[in-house]
Amino acid sequence: MLDANAKGVYVIAPTPFHDDGRVDDASIDRMTDFFVEAGCTGITALGMMGEAPKLDGEEARAIASRIIKRAGDTPVVIGVSAPGFAAMRTLSHSVMDAGAAGVMIAPPSSLKTDDQIVNYYAQAVEAIGSDIPFVIQDYPLAIGVVMTPGVIRRIVQDNPSAVMLKHEDWPGLEKISALRGFEQDGSMRHISILCGNGGLFLDFECERGADGAMTGYAFPDMLVDVVKLSQAGKRDEAHDLFDAHLPMIRYEQQPGAGLAVRKYVLQRRGIISSQAQRKPGGAISAKARAEVDYLLSRLAKHDPRAGKLVG
Repeated sequence: MLDANAKGVYVIAPTPFHDDGRVDDASIDRMTDFFVEAGCTGITALGMMGEAPKLDGEEARAIASRIIKRAGDTPVVIGVSAPGFAAMRTLSHSVMDAGAAGVMIAPPSSLKTDDQIVNYYAQAVEAIGSDIPFVIQDYPLAIGVVMTPGVIRRIVQDNPSAVMLKHEDWPGLEKISALRGFEQDGSMRHISILCGNGGLFLDFECERGADGAMTGYAFPDMLVDVVKLSQAGKRDEAHDLFDAHLPMIRYEQQPGAGLAVRKYVLQRRGIISSQAQRKPGGAISAKARAEVDYLLSRLAKHDPRAGKLVG
């Protein structure tokens, strides 16, 4: 079960599709194997970059179960955010029965006040059960809900099953410091903090007290290395490796195009068979593919993994 001591990289898994939009089970298996072999501490599926809203309930449960089974001892967190609590409860119980380590819950964009946010999480816990560990997803840039450090502290203190924060605020380094400060002064119990945003600030997030990453950059094996180097106190080595990937990370972070870029690189690495997204959504242009290929060729001079491409 997921707990507050989780560290490392919980990679965000995209959902592989065939070109015609069908779920690609063979690519799911190959992708899961790669994540485990790359040293990822865990896997997070059915998140925003997993195109979860484009899946029906049966597909979501089948994909989650397949990844959980394939991952073996590697813990899997499943995104269960939904417009209503009935769907959240059904999916949460289904994936936990299948062996998930925990679930991730994002607040709906309709929440406007601190009390509304805190009450929402209390109601979510009531709906799914207080025995299911959950991740608070803090992603104001995409969701539109701003959670201050004080609000997060209230959620954590009110709900023992809140064991992790997926931190994706931007700028967010001071928020990490504030939360760790709450732990130090005894006003908040310890939780795991893993960071998203494509790893864009991972180098300094680890130094501010984050336990690692929960994101889906196309080189999760690099994220694993950066977190390990940072935790080992090898600051310059961690930054050197991170800096080599930064142009590729930046390119992948383009709003509206990031998933297409990520899937294209994962396809080129031989991890998934197609870059296809389920509609609505499309592939990057030929010009963009050429730019990504150029970035990969430059990256390969510093990290040979970028040169091991299949197509």
